[in-house]
Amino acid sequence: MAPRPVWKGQIRLSLVSIPVEMFSATKSGATISFNQIHRPSGKRIHYEKVAAGVGPVDKDDIVKGYEVSKGEYVLLTDEEIEDVKLETKKTLELVQFVDMDEIPPLYFDRPYYVVPSDDLAEDAFRVVRDALRQSRKAGLGQLAMRGKEYLVALRPCGKGLLLETLHYQDEIQKSETIFSEISNSKTDGDLLEVATALIERKSAPFDAGEYKNRYTAALKELIAEKRRTKGKSKVAPHEDDDDDATPKGSNVVDLMASLKKSLEQGGKGGGSKPAAKPAPKKTARKPAAKSGGRASTASRRKSA
Repeated sequence: MAPRPVWKGQIRLSLVSIPVEMFSATKSGATISFNQIHRPSGKRIHYEKVAAGVGPVDKDDIVKGYEVSKGEYVLLTDEEIEDVKLETKKTLELVQFVDMDEIPPLYFDRPYYVVPSDDLAEDAFRVVRDALRQSRKAGLGQLAMRGKEYLVALRPCGKGLLLETLHYQDEIQKSETIFSEISNSKTDGDLLEVATALIERKSAPFDAGEYKNRYTAALKELIAEKRRTKGKSKVAPHEDDDDDATPKGSNVVDLMASLKKSLEQGGKGGGSKPAAKPAPKKTARKPAAKSGGRASTASRRKSA
């Protein structure tokens, strides 16, 4: 089944308007989702809409309300909300252009693909796409959909355009209060040099295909096993290397020795790519006499 556009409208650049369609760039089916089930009957749990002192209510009697004070609401119907006139419901006007790397990553929210809506729009679409690519700029504007007006950035993506919704500034939590407990102590130069060398050793071009969602895969395996056994037997999860286990008596870690050991064991260029799940080990764990092993494991886990 062909994907359905989540928005149809036009991109406006000065006096030029380009009819476009927008599609979600991500999909939810790749992850596992669960329903709540009543164990004795095996029936799915459903939720009724109820009002205090009234009980269950009919969906036709439900309207949206904005709370102006405790227990006091201004009621709005879907028709009244829809009648709010916003040009951005059908038009994305590019009002500013910025360098592609100028927008801080924490502002990005969700990505969408943008394509011309028909053959007649393709010529103008390619002109805007190629001009953005040549200038290495992203276009900024605002777009209304699903009951909200979004700040968006538009940039080239292959043969099309990528639109990313952005958080508004007042939606971003300031980091100062979160980071306030971190001291301003200067980093040891020798430690910094070794850590930098380790990062360089493990650096490689980004390839998302090298990384798999191992948690989802393990859940699918568990579900398949439960289906085979019809849920009558308990399925034990596969054992992983006990990366988080800390051997008793090893509370003090020599950071420099750990970093150097990691550097010695690290592979060249992307040696930290995720590996397949190892089989459960039958041999007993060796005592952690060398401090490097623990930090090396942590480094591999973080880089994965």
